Amino acid sequence: MKYIKLGKSDLNVSRICMGCMGFGDSQNGQHSWTIDETHSRKIIRRGLELGVNFFDTAISYQSGTSEQYVGRALRDFAKRDEVVVTTKFLPRTNEEITEGISGQEHIHRMLDKSLQNLRMDYVDLYIYHMWDHQTPLYDIMEGLNNAVKAGKARYIGISNCFAWQLCKANDLAEQEGFAKFVSVQGHYNLIFREEEREMAPFCREENIAMTPYSALAGGRLSKHPGETSKRLQEDSYAQLKYGAAHDQDAPILARVAELADRHGVSMTEISLAWLLTKVTAPVVGATKLYHIEGAAKAVNLNLTVEECAYLEELYTPHPLVGVMAQNTIAAAKKQHVWSIGNPII
Repeated sequence: MKYIKLGKSDLNVSRICMGCMGFGDSQNGQHSWTIDETHSRKIIRRGLELGVNFFDTAISYQSGTSEQYVGRALRDFAKRDEVVVTTKFLPRTNEEITEGISGQEHIHRMLDKSLQNLRMDYVDLYIYHMWDHQTPLYDIMEGLNNAVKAGKARYIGISNCFAWQLCKANDLAEQEGFAKFVSVQGHYNLIFREEEREMAPFCREENIAMTPYSALAGGRLSKHPGETSKRLQEDSYAQLKYGAAHDQDAPILARVAELADRHGVSMTEISLAWLLTKVTAPVVGATKLYHIEGAAKAVNLNLTVEECAYLEELYTPHPLVGVMAQNTIAAAKKQHVWSIGNPII
């Protein structure tokens, strides 16, 4: 395993971050692709054996049971100061807004609940999961700064945002003397490269670590044509993100398969080796031992400049989907740029 500093922080993280969204109670079959605690522990332990020290979860993953599984496993298999643990919080609910719960109090409550789930005194990185258009940015940044001052979070990160939002947030933090975001977790992989337009150049300029999710596009970048998996078949959100672009992505997937055969490695290794030339540490979900084993191998696979260009050559623009599409609509509505269906005149 190789290690790298997370942006401007002093966190030394493995080049692969284990994504723990697949761990947790299946919620009575609602998430049939999640795995139970016994299997989660085996994967976490294997990751540690391979040198992975960076673990990503969220309070929203399976109602906090992902955090619980991760916390118990790391407590049993690792020393706290030798792992980097990150979790995330969601925006205020409508009920909280009605009750007058401030953004600061919301963050305080969410972080305390996550620490209770993890059974830890602090997290290394606390991530703003998605932009809250109903809460003043000052409240969010002050709430996160309070968490850092209290020693409950060493650093803060952000996910599912645009470059202008990250810039605005860190500019406010600088003005007020608050903690700034040291990392961003966006949607980025070989068949979805929209982050390269604004976010990637901004992060390079500001030394903000990119730790993208969906590194293997919900498994699409790890499967040869015709291969499938339970996740590919049953993950409706992944289908939303990639289903419509199947035809335009197919030639890129074919090139991944071609290079994998040429190198005698898996498509996972090729896809992640490419991504590792672009980012600090991709978040790679694992629900089977070979998932984390393949990801770890990618760290030592070096693609040539020509091979990277070959993989990139056929990319065409993709529309934003899922959380980022919602972010676009919410931001535009807040700025009175449009209303759904009818432009504002």
